[in-house]
Amino acid sequence: MYAVTCLNPIAKCGLERLPEEYKITEDVQEAQAVLVRSASMHEMELPEGLLAVARAGAGVNNIPLDRCADQGIVVFNTPGANANGVKELTIAALLLASRDIVGGAVWVRANKDDENIGKTVEKAKKAFAGNEIAGKKLGVLGLGAIGAQVANTAVQLGMDVYGYDPYLSVGAAWRMDSRVNWVKTPEEIYQTCDYITIHVPLTDSTKGMLNSEAFRQMKDGAVILNMARDLLVNDDDMEAALKSGKVRKYVTDFPNARTAKMQGVLAIPHLGASTEESEDNCAVMACDQLTDYLENGNIVNSVNYPPCSLGAKKGAARVAVFARGAENMIGQVSDLLSQSGISVTAAAGNKKGDLSYTLADTDQKISDSCAEALKKIGGVLKVRIMQ
Repeated sequence: MYAVTCLNPIAKCGLERLPEEYKITEDVQEAQAVLVRSASMHEMELPEGLLAVARAGAGVNNIPLDRCADQGIVVFNTPGANANGVKELTIAALLLASRDIVGGAVWVRANKDDENIGKTVEKAKKAFAGNEIAGKKLGVLGLGAIGAQVANTAVQLGMDVYGYDPYLSVGAAWRMDSRVNWVKTPEEIYQTCDYITIHVPLTDSTKGMLNSEAFRQMKDGAVILNMARDLLVNDDDMEAALKSGKVRKYVTDFPNARTAKMQGVLAIPHLGASTEESEDNCAVMACDQLTDYLENGNIVNSVNYPPCSLGAKKGAARVAVFARGAENMIGQVSDLLSQSGISVTAAAGNKKGDLSYTLADTDQKISDSCAEALKKIGGVLKVRIMQ
């Protein structure tokens, strides 16, 4: 039986995927697993018995990844589960930026008592006229689960789409509409496109990537959409670009004390994945991945440890070994177990940077003394025994 803590509300359809014997607890100190959405865990004392954190969503900047890795705590996310919801909001943002729909609706509300509004509107509407997006150039920075869907949908809407992603996976490439123009540098998008939408993770290298240097290269009157992460855009530089006319409109899903007051900004209250469908999809995916890990030790979609799977647990026991800077862990684990008269019937291992994760099924149960011996292998951070 495992105890699971939910730091945020998690959709019922996801929690129902957990085995019946699992316990939902409010006491994080007794939990072996944490389910989280947006709650920050950086100041949290991580329980000694914590095995995994599952983020019901894609971004994990609210989770202390390195500290979790050092303690052998696997952090999962749910890439793609909310992609359609964010894609739809991005397309809506594109249309809202092109035509002053919001301004027009505000005008109607302000003039609701005008008995002749039907006629008055014919004179007033020219103030809210805009442009059609068909035939315009859209640049997509990041062609992951969300960016790829945005690019494909924009093509279907008649836009000339340019995409940039230095880490484009083979699967994503196959899913991409052949009419998307791939470019090799973000500068090509800055210099070419009328509209630019960003869909990259927030890292040290991407923080503030849309800045004065990027804006300088753009067409006058460019429109910027940010449905990814607030800090991808430098607010000081954005304000200057809006005042100069270099950027005509900035639509962001992450209002802050600065952008909420800026002229030319349309700020949406973080609605990207706030749909019933997205929350359900993320919850189901997070709980399924969590269960597979707790029951079998399999890792899928971890952001701090490599993927590794042996399928359903077989044999008398399954051993999971977490290590940093170690080589040939399968061989070292097998040799040590063999010295105790235990045979490895199946094994798998993988590395992510200097972190490695090894799984091994055995024909006998693992004694406490054998588990302690495994912990003493050079570089080992943690040993987990499932039997």
